[in-house]
Amino acid sequence: MGGCFSKPKPVEVKIEVVIPEKERSKEEMSPNGKASPLIYKVNGTARHYHLEEHPIASNPYHNPKDMVEASVCHVKDLENGQMREVDLGCGKALLIKESGEFHAVGHKCPHYGAPLVKGVLSRGRVRCPWHGACFNIGTGDIEDFPGLDSLPRFQVKIEKEKVYIRASKQALQTQKRTKMMAKCISLSNYNLSSTNVLIIGAGAAGLVCAETLRQEGFSDRIVMCTMDRHLPYDRPKLSKSMDSHPEQIALRPKEFFCTYDIEVLTEMQVAAVDIKSKIAVFKDGFKMEYNKLLIATGNMPKALSCKGKEMENVFNIRTPEDANRVVKLATSKNVVIVGASFLGMEVAAYLAERAHSVSLVELEEVPFKKFFGERVGRAVMKLKEVVLKSGKVLRADVCVVGVGAVPATGFLKQSGINIDSKGFIVVNKVSPGAAPVGGRAGGTGSPLLTEELPGDSKLLPQMMQTNIPGVFAAGDAVTFPLALRNNKKVNVPHWQMAHMHGRIAALNMLAHGTEINTVPYLWTAMFGKSIRYAGHAEGFDDVVIQGDLDELKFVAFYTKSDEVVAVASMNYDPIVSKVAEVLAAGRTIRKRDVELFVRHGKTGDMSWLTGKGS
Repeated sequence: MGGCFSKPKPVEVKIEVVIPEKERSKEEMSPNGKASPLIYKVNGTARHYHLEEHPIASNPYHNPKDMVEASVCHVKDLENGQMREVDLGCGKALLIKESGEFHAVGHKCPHYGAPLVKGVLSRGRVRCPWHGACFNIGTGDIEDFPGLDSLPRFQVKIEKEKVYIRASKQALQTQKRTKMMAKCISLSNYNLSSTNVLIIGAGAAGLVCAETLRQEGFSDRIVMCTMDRHLPYDRPKLSKSMDSHPEQIALRPKEFFCTYDIEVLTEMQVAAVDIKSKIAVFKDGFKMEYNKLLIATGNMPKALSCKGKEMENVFNIRTPEDANRVVKLATSKNVVIVGASFLGMEVAAYLAERAHSVSLVELEEVPFKKFFGERVGRAVMKLKEVVLKSGKVLRADVCVVGVGAVPATGFLKQSGINIDSKGFIVVNKVSPGAAPVGGRAGGTGSPLLTEELPGDSKLLPQMMQTNIPGVFAAGDAVTFPLALRNNKKVNVPHWQMAHMHGRIAALNMLAHGTEINTVPYLWTAMFGKSIRYAGHAEGFDDVVIQGDLDELKFVAFYTKSDEVVAVASMNYDPIVSKVAEVLAAGRTIRKRDVELFVRHGKTGDMSWLTGKGS
């Protein structure tokens, strides 16, 4: 694999930065740096993509003709705490009034395009009604996930009691903004067999970690490696939109990695980690040194233990190729899904209109019983007929296995990194014997953690670090202290949580001492219906339901003792996002308040959702 690490010729890059209106008269921020080509293997062949092959769009503010200004309302048309979607002629914006001030940002969530006007406004940010991403209303910056991009921010001015918005036409059309990142540097002085930050895994956690490092000014070398043949992609879509091609679900285009000097090594598997020498050993024998390490390998599908599991028409859905092949082979054929997991149910839903027949086999009597409870699980069964605990023989032209997953951490067993009995990497709130201090590493002065703690220095939060100083872990393969549940160690294998893990890990690599306080948020889509969920209901002892389960329009509150620990809903937006905001603010929702709300229907006391409750 030596060719992958050949020293590249530096490439001049120009990073265009969208500058706020009040700063536009200042010196233009467009640093001239250097960027290495992206190392990206296709079919086992290393290819080098240089930036000049993929030019970055120019700054829209450079062209005055791109700007539009429009009067959108009277100042008294909005009360404090209200949002309105306004039309500027060539696009829309979200106008917000809070604490007497007006703000204007993009009106669509950059993740999947949800209308933010239907979301939740609280504490200076707006939360997406679909998947819970949060954006600062003053800056547009993304503050909670999923998603990678921020909202565009538009200028607001008041003249003669009228509210005007001035915006870029391009920003109105794209409805998203990539946060400014550190200038890229030349790799000409690097030893290309070593790296300052090595990220094992190229999912959401790994990518967000790399991006956050650049956003925070880290300018040394970053390398991501993945067993996959593709750049990071939206993995949840594999079971929800199975005929998607890798390019369609890519989280970032190739040129992005070139611009911000993030190297990606595809089809590269790490076989072992030597924590004493700080070396990662790859399966082909290649060795790479690191200064800081992030392990974000995620989960791998559980295999069946029965006869026939190796047959060519039995599939796990792990890659775009897996999903594409299943769709092709399943068309007009008999499909059997083994396991009523989220993946199994989503695959069954997607294939239902394409296959001749779809049978879903599950040992439990009710799908999702442990996660959603029996009543909600039975409601999900009403979407389509599900075969459960059946002894009959089902013909399967195509068989898809969705019986769960296990952490992909086998290569760490002899490493000295703490792994629990289930194979999860354990990360602590504070790592014994190490704390972030303002150390320096590498040749460019980028701050990184040091391993030694000065005698009387106070320990700072060192979230997402393992028992080994400088080794971090994030995503589906970890157990971590969840603030929502009094720092109980939990595993939360959700797409949103992986994003946040990656960000927190990066910030703590840079000695920020940042803790994780996000509320878990997930969603699943089946047969044209979506279930949204926020919180962590492990060990719940009761479920309080408002709405009609038969009509599939309901909200379920999961309680433990007298406290609501999670909420799920179908066709009841944006109540899950409202509850997530309450929990994120550190407030407790009492079971008695929920029961009162249910007892009196929509007229019940909802102070626990409006910020006036306990």
